[in-house]
Amino acid sequence: MFQDLNFGDQLRDWRQRRRMSQLDLAAEADLSTRHLSFVETGRAKPSRDMVQRLSEALELPLRSRNALLIAAGFAPSYPERAFDDAASIATREAVQRILDCHMPFPALAVDRHWHLVAHNAAVLALTAGASAELLEPPVNVLRLSLHPQGLARRIANLAEWKRHIIERLRHQAAESGDAVLEELAEELRGYPAPASKTPAAATTEVPIAVPMILASPIGPLSFLSTTTLFGTPAEVTLSELAIESFFPADAETGERLRQLSGIS
Repeated sequence: MFQDLNFGDQLRDWRQRRRMSQLDLAAEADLSTRHLSFVETGRAKPSRDMVQRLSEALELPLRSRNALLIAAGFAPSYPERAFDDAASIATREAVQRILDCHMPFPALAVDRHWHLVAHNAAVLALTAGASAELLEPPVNVLRLSLHPQGLARRIANLAEWKRHIIERLRHQAAESGDAVLEELAEELRGYPAPASKTPAAATTEVPIAVPMILASPIGPLSFLSTTTLFGTPAEVTLSELAIESFFPADAETGERLRQLSGIS
């Protein structure tokens, strides 16, 4: 979205998205408001150090920091390697170890657009019965979750889970300015769901403890999920990787998952 704009326009859009005035941003980046105004309007060219300080003050993701540097005429600072690249083998092995250690509970890793990049064996129990088309790579886990031919028909609290997913995605899209996430949110909104049994939240705050209740051959499975990000990443792909871990919300779910995995 921002990458097509010049440096000044990108900077202004990020500042407005972060709800910061020029005075706020100038103070955070240790600049004069006048100089910042000149940079935004193209009357002054930023130094590389200034771009880095502005990016830090705006708390930009690494991909966007690279885009700002390129727009200002500098080489990007952060490398980007595909998750399946040969140079990323250590990263893949580390991620898979984390996922496998979560057994017998489901855990998966997704990229910035919610495409599945790795998972543990327990995830297969969640996706059983989903349309083969939805399981064709690249698998989008949010689409798989809410599509009528995906997990939606097995989710007992579909209305609440859909509301939670879309609010979370809407918040992510607003924070990142990513048009792909905005389009995905619109697609998911169009999927059918029964009327909610609970009123919508009065605020736009993203819920943090909405369970997913999934029907299974041995009884309902109730999950709470957490998201893990890598601390202080210095590479774009790793900075955008998220590990979604599902924990049993009750003792019965824990026991049923152990049964499914053959763990006593």
